[in-house]
Amino acid sequence: MATVFTLDQNETVRLDPDRLGGLYHQLGETGAEDVVCRAIEELAVRLSHCERLWRQQDHAGLRKCTRSLIAIADQIGMTALARVAGDVTYAIDSIDTPAVGATLFRLLRVGERSLTAVWDLQDLSI
Repeated sequence: MATVFTLDQNETVRLDPDRLGGLYHQLGETGAEDVVCRAIEELAVRLSHCERLWRQQDHAGLRKCTRSLIAIADQIGMTALARVAGDVTYAIDSIDTPAVGATLFRLLRVGERSLTAVWDLQDLSI
């Protein structure tokens, strides 16, 4: 009888609390919450769009979408998400299709966990 192994794909999420704190200091509570909420919404839309572009095999569009994720994630302190989006971009530039697929789906996992982590942080601050 063969043994079947299941890989647990648990991604570590890194948030930069100083970046978020800086936004709150610079923009005030209302302004910062507005920026964070808009960024979260935009990240969710773009992550979904990245997956769609991958399925359509539109690597140029996927590269553009992942580059925009880097800027948005950086703005609100999602360092892991920004780093993995950079990895996807690098794989696209290297014309390494298997690596693009692997890093993209890692990006989607990290993105989901990052969005949840920011929402959890916001719930703690209210």
